[in-house]
Amino acid sequence: MILIVLSTLLILSGVLAGCSSSSVPTDNNEKVTINVWGMGEEAKSLPKIAEEFKNQNPNIDVKVQAIPWDQAHDKLLTAVASKSGPDVVQMGTTWIPEFAFANALMDLKPYMNQYPEFNENNFYPGSVETAKYEDKVVGVPWYIDTRVLYYRTDLLKQVGYNEAPKTWDELKDAAKKLSQRGNNKYGISIDTKEQSLAFMFARQNGSKLFDENNKPLFNQKEFVGAVEYLNGFFKDGSAPIDLGIDIVQAFRGDGILPMFISGPWMVKIINDQAPELKGKWSTAVLPAKENNMSVLGGSNLSVFQYTKNKDAALKFVAFMSKPETQLKWMEMTNSLPAAKEAWNDKALQDDPLYKTFGQQMENARSMPVIKQFEEIAQTFLSSFEKIYRGGADVQKEMDEFNKKAEGILK
Repeated sequence: MILIVLSTLLILSGVLAGCSSSSVPTDNNEKVTINVWGMGEEAKSLPKIAEEFKNQNPNIDVKVQAIPWDQAHDKLLTAVASKSGPDVVQMGTTWIPEFAFANALMDLKPYMNQYPEFNENNFYPGSVETAKYEDKVVGVPWYIDTRVLYYRTDLLKQVGYNEAPKTWDELKDAAKKLSQRGNNKYGISIDTKEQSLAFMFARQNGSKLFDENNKPLFNQKEFVGAVEYLNGFFKDGSAPIDLGIDIVQAFRGDGILPMFISGPWMVKIINDQAPELKGKWSTAVLPAKENNMSVLGGSNLSVFQYTKNKDAALKFVAFMSKPETQLKWMEMTNSLPAAKEAWNDKALQDDPLYKTFGQQMENARSMPVIKQFEEIAQTFLSSFEKIYRGGADVQKEMDEFNKKAEGILK
């Protein structure tokens, strides 16, 4: 099915390449309407911030459509096939390779001088990487997320840690000691459905994931060592396999799970759902092995190749890329800004829980920008389950996974 879809997109790419974008002037009194597609719950706030753009650009009307994430991919494929859809679209960072491969996203390189907001120096290097495909710039970072360590400061102090664990060895030691507090107590949550987790730890262990010829390195010692490390939390009882309760509920009270790795959205959730924990928990950058590389996610804004309103679409993306706009967006949705300058804002600098994410962003990278990576990552989850649940040999399972990845890449 994936090969069929990609083949279809390849055919379409030739069609799209032949369609010149007839840009409608926005400097005269002629009214222009651009269609913007946003994804998920936060997109419901887009019309409000679009009003500010319209106040500054009275000749440009903005029509926003909020699309659920679970419907967005298919809807985008349909838009590419029909060559009728949005002028501006929110792109999940892992979707960029697929749609850029089909030449469905406009290359923004020719407009860098005209729109200084697109300058890659405005953003963290890892975030810039998510918006590139081959030699093209096919998006601008909009909002970001990365993973950090959440931990109960009070409970870690009880087992001898006045600060968050800073190394793999310390994380392992702290988790083991926390799990020895009594029955049904654990040290850390290892999310077995988080497809980027093992790849993130593998990078921390020195793995490049792929060699210079794009061949997978998943059966090499760096990757295998990371999988063994993660599996070790299940083997020694520091992490549960199937706990069956919400992470916030497990985090509060006696702290069934006093440590977990997650993104910035959890700050507000904990503050809202567990206010009694104020002063008893914090966030920290990830513990390090060779490095403490985290995964970088979030969303970019792209201009569709076949837009008939190129100038207006580019103006809207430039507006959304401004630090002040991204800070307003953060106030509305709690989405963290991609623009580095925005991180100097008092609201982020004075909140240690959020400041951690800015610090971690200095050492965060997206998952590999190859169109097959989503399938490879899903295949890994199946392989990992055989290890932590079935007790399969890690090296043998990673040998098999590496062969499957090679097949997916062909």
